[in-house]
Amino acid sequence: MSWEPELEELRRREELARRMGGEERVERQHASGRMTVRERIERLFDAGSFHETGALAGRATYDDDGELVDFLPANTVVGRGRIDSRRAVVQGDDFTVRGGAADAAIWEKAVYAERLAHDLRLPLVRLVDGTGGGGSVKSLEQMGFSYVPPLPGFDLVVANLSRVPVVAAALGPVAGLGAARVVCSHFSVIVRGTAQLFVAGPPVVAMAGMGETPDKEQLGGARMQARAGAVDNVAADEDDALDQLRRFLSYLPGSVWEAPPAIDAVDPADRREQELLSVVPRDPRQPYKMRRVLEAVLDRGSVFELGAAFGRPTITCLARLGGRPVGVLASDPAHYGGGVTADAAEKTARFVDLCDQFRLPVANFVDVPGFVIGTGAERAGTIRRGARGLYSVVQASVPWVSILVRKVYGVAGAGHGDGSRLNLRYAWPSGSWGSLPMAGGLEAAYRRELEAAADPEALRAEIAARLEAVTSPFRTAERFSVEEIIDPRDTRPLLCDWAERAHEIVRHELGVGPKARGLRP
Repeated sequence: MSWEPELEELRRREELARRMGGEERVERQHASGRMTVRERIERLFDAGSFHETGALAGRATYDDDGELVDFLPANTVVGRGRIDSRRAVVQGDDFTVRGGAADAAIWEKAVYAERLAHDLRLPLVRLVDGTGGGGSVKSLEQMGFSYVPPLPGFDLVVANLSRVPVVAAALGPVAGLGAARVVCSHFSVIVRGTAQLFVAGPPVVAMAGMGETPDKEQLGGARMQARAGAVDNVAADEDDALDQLRRFLSYLPGSVWEAPPAIDAVDPADRREQELLSVVPRDPRQPYKMRRVLEAVLDRGSVFELGAAFGRPTITCLARLGGRPVGVLASDPAHYGGGVTADAAEKTARFVDLCDQFRLPVANFVDVPGFVIGTGAERAGTIRRGARGLYSVVQASVPWVSILVRKVYGVAGAGHGDGSRLNLRYAWPSGSWGSLPMAGGLEAAYRRELEAAADPEALRAEIAARLEAVTSPFRTAERFSVEEIIDPRDTRPLLCDWAERAHEIVRHELGVGPKARGLRP
């Protein structure tokens, strides 16, 4: 009268599913330097917390008596568990089963994972290895017909970007729909050497009449795709990639209906770093290490940078102030003097949208001489893409504070904050601002006088001395055009106090849900 025979059959089928593509293909996966999907999930989730859904989906072979002879599981693993004690959903491709290409069940399982994250309001992790839901030409012969390509579940992919944190890792050669699933995320990482990402792989490119025959690394290696901005970060190995996914999620709430997760502060809020007094050189043309400024001001060890290889004049990172997560924008004077390029503007827009969506307060460390200029900048559409960056700042509604570290010039500099609401900012004594920097601006404004002068260099020095007197930050403070000039050592105490109040404001907005405009990848 017991159901034990059926349970025994269930256990047998589950064991067959855990074989994945079979011993030979698992060994081949390991030989390529990659984990299997189940090993990745085991390392990603807290021990014992993973609960799989759909393990029995796949292709079964039966004998003449209807008895199960063999079973090949669907090449995607779906389930939920806990990452650092917080719930999350995972969808992982199994490259050992037909290289991750589509089979009879993968579309349904991948869509189910998106729905699971959407309806339960849980973060979604995509572990992508192969086409990840894309097709294989072999399947056409097996099916006996071709089809108009769909985008299965893409409405959920779009919706989830506005509801829950979505992270993705490229863990092998990733093409087609798999590549799209990597980039349709809030954070993506690719493993150096063993993973590549492309629209179509080298054989397809070689046969497409493009006049090139690249290998996988040339076409879509980690370094190239990170510099192109297609992926955010590069990982040294798979363990590093999984650690980066965990770390990114640690700063974000589980959904837009929750508050960003604070932790116990271990770094004193009143810490004042002597180094900040001299970090900015007096020569305005000399660069300095902005990342050192961030390390001195933000909670020690909390800075997690995103997209370091792309849009390099702008630094974007997640960090903490007094244990509270914040988004951080910063200029990097080591690249174009901190001038905003088209790529930097695009990077800013995407990052600000992320912070605004998940209600992370933003701290902006400003040293902007303006948009980068010249024919190259014009060909890149800098002003249009720059305007998109400016719009993201104005549209953001999260608490915002700007530290005017040095230069704040032109339209790009004006976009350091939204002047239509509280434009909270603290200026350092090294602050310098205006419509144009002195270099170039002086020549443009006084061109006729300089051309007519008997000694142009002497006149230029005289004009520069007069302008330097009126461009002092103290003159600006006299007119209340900058609200506060502070001792740089006070930056951390002031920002920790701001972050405390900013998170109180954010908690009052809980339950509001997604922003009306949604979020683009």
